[in-house]
Amino acid sequence: MTLKARVLAGLSGRAPVDGAIDARWTELAAYAWQRGGLSRARGLLLALRLGACGGRLFAGRHVHVLFPKRMRVGRNVLIGDYASISAFGRDGIDIGHDVSVREHAWIQVTSRLDEPGVGLRIGDGTYIGPRAVLGAGGGIRIGSRVLFGAGVQLLAEDHVFQDPEAPIAAQGVARRGIVIEDDAWIGNSAIVLDGVTVGKGAVVGAGSVVTRDVPAGAVAAGNPARVLRLRGTGA
Repeated sequence: MTLKARVLAGLSGRAPVDGAIDARWTELAAYAWQRGGLSRARGLLLALRLGACGGRLFAGRHVHVLFPKRMRVGRNVLIGDYASISAFGRDGIDIGHDVSVREHAWIQVTSRLDEPGVGLRIGDGTYIGPRAVLGAGGGIRIGSRVLFGAGVQLLAEDHVFQDPEAPIAAQGVARRGIVIEDDAWIGNSAIVLDGVTVGKGAVVGAGSVVTRDVPAGAVAAGNPARVLRLRGTGA
């Protein structure tokens, strides 16, 4: 590995390349700054406000974090442009190593401070696509190496509405929590509702609404989502 490759990886936070880099040092520095240096500088400032930071943090433009001391991140974490995060809750927010939370993500543990939610845990190597919505009032646990497409919503809270004579807004909420196990893939614009577990290695099709558990290794799709087959089989 060349010296330029190591320098580029260090500045941008990306994996080193094997081939030669045919660029001047000044060109390399400008490229690395645009591709990672600016977000690294913002990440350094954000890391000072967090409860804990295990290493390099990259923060996009206009990242907004409320209650940052209740948020802990690992090393080599990316938070994309215009992400909005509120970490107030019983367990706050824990983000593992090598996690990407892409642009315009909206993450909230608690909507009302007098009714604190549970929290959010994201495992190592997980990718949260752009415009994700994670409402973690009832607790959300996302495993390692999970892939989220764009616009995925996890809603770990539900309004109580049994009394037809009372305003729904006055009846409170129910919270059971959501679990997304390791190596799962949640397709674009899928919605996972409160109380659901998506098993290890499961796949949820784009646009699905998941109202019940998806077994490990299953492929599910539809509204409401149903299991179509198991991965590796035609049945």
